[in-house]
Formats: sequence, structure tokens, C-alpha cells
Amino acid sequence: MKAEYEKIPLSTESSFHTFVYKNEGFEAPWHFHPEYELTFIVKGKGMRYVGNSVQQFEEGDLVLLGSNLPHCWKENAEENSGDVESIVFQWDDKILGEGWLQKKEFSRIKYLLEKSARGVLFKQELAFRIAALMLEIMQKPAFERMMGFLNLLQGLAAIDTTECLVAEGFTPNLNSKSHKRIESVYSFVHENYSQKIKLSEVSSLVSMGDEAFCRFFKKNLNKSFFTFVNEYRINRVCRMLIETNKQVNQIAYECGYESLPFFYRQFDKFMNCSPLNFKKEHFRIRG
Repeated sequence: MKAEYEKIPLSTESSFHTFVYKNEGFEAPWHFHPEYELTFIVKGKGMRYVGNSVQQFEEGDLVLLGSNLPHCWKENAEENSGDVESIVFQWDDKILGEGWLQKKEFSRIKYLLEKSARGVLFKQELAFRIAALMLEIMQKPAFERMMGFLNLLQGLAAIDTTECLVAEGFTPNLNSKSHKRIESVYSFVHENYSQKIKLSEVSSLVSMGDEAFCRFFKKNLNKSFFTFVNEYRINRVCRMLIETNKQVNQIAYECGYESLPFFYRQFDKFMNCSPLNFKKEHFRIRG
């Protein structure tokens, strides 16, 4: 995707930017900005792209993003019957002036923000409580607002049950030409995952030869194109296993798998279990 630079609006009333986003869909393209971002999904379902990570998102999704980490959310049009909604906090690394993160009082927050370079996903059961705090902070006057925000960061820093989204070694390429190509590829997979995807189709989409495209994609995302496609499809399979009563084989075909043996191998590779065991375990945990 083309990672577009996003200019975060300045506020005369606060040192950080907060807002509730409501719309018919998430309109922001694959983009980046030097500010950190904390986003909670109030409403909507789809795929979340962060760096070289592609995962499902739904209500209760809470992610902390580091400076200049490319990201976007794409809702699933066939699953969303109404508007999408999110709560967003954005701030820069000089929110308290130069060098504030070097103070020992902020050592935990410093570590959290360093970790956010790979994107941090918080568990859903904690996320709803954090979202309530975010809404409270937004209603406070300036001083209490800042104190509440720092307490929020300190609380997030104390949570050790988090997941890093981006693989180690990933370095964002902010070259506009490269990101325009990745934007096109992501959109193509998002719209065509249920069909057979030919390498020649995708490479021609970005005006490259097959071999050149494969090298380009691997260099930019630290994974092969077809690894990315299979990650995307397996994520879709998992959602359908949970939300529908369709048979596993039918779901596999609907998500673009023409060979069932290949599908089962891919599912085991990414999920470390069979589709039926995944479904059983999900409902066992959810009760």
C-alpha cells in the first residue's frame, strides 16, 4: 500500500489529539504519521494492517502504534450492516518536552512506547476498561486530562499480556512509490481472496515482472506474497468458523482454497491446530 503521510491537527486546548471516529467505513488509506496512536474499535469488523501484519479486527480491538508505523483498517463490506466507530488518541514524543522519557519516573512508559514500534495488541477483556478510561479522559479539563492520560499510559505499560503485531526485523519503507504498489496489492487481495489469485495478475497490477514483484514484496514485508495471501485467507477462515455453521470444506472453498489437503496444511501451519479444534477451543474459552 502507499503509506500516505497524515498530518495530525494541532489543538489549542490539549497537548495530544483525541477524537471519536464515526462513519460508514474506515476511510483512511494505508498511512503513517510521526505521532503515536492508540485506537479502540467500538464498532466494525474487518482486517487490520499494521506493518507486515494482517489480522482480523472486531469490536473491542485495542492497538497501540509506534511513530511512523504504517497502518490502516479495512472493514468487511459484506459483514458490516452499519457505521464503523473508533476512539483514537494521538500524541508526539515531545508531549512533555524534550527528554521526558529519559526520566526514571517514566521508564515503564518509555519501554511501552519502544515496544509500540512493532504495534501492541491488548487483550479484549482489558480493552473495554481502557476504552472507558479514554472516554473519561476526553471529558476532563486540560490539567486533569493530561494527568489522566499519563496514568493511562502507565497502566498500559504495566500490562504484560500483550501481543506484538509486527515481526522482528521489519523496517517500514516510507518510499511513496513502493507504498503505492503495496496499497494496490493489499486492496487486490482484500477484494479477490475468495478467487484464484495469479502471480501474473498481481505483478502486472503494479507494472512489474513476476520475479521482480516477488523480490519487491519480500523486501518490503519480510514475507513472500503467497505467505501473505494465505495469512489473509486463514484469518477469514477463522472468522467464518466462529460466526457461521458452514462445514469446514465449504469455508475453505469460499476463502479461495481449491485443494483441501493444501488448506489443512496451511491452517495447521498458521494456527497450530485443525479447523475443528480451533472452533472447539474458541467456544470453550468464550464459554
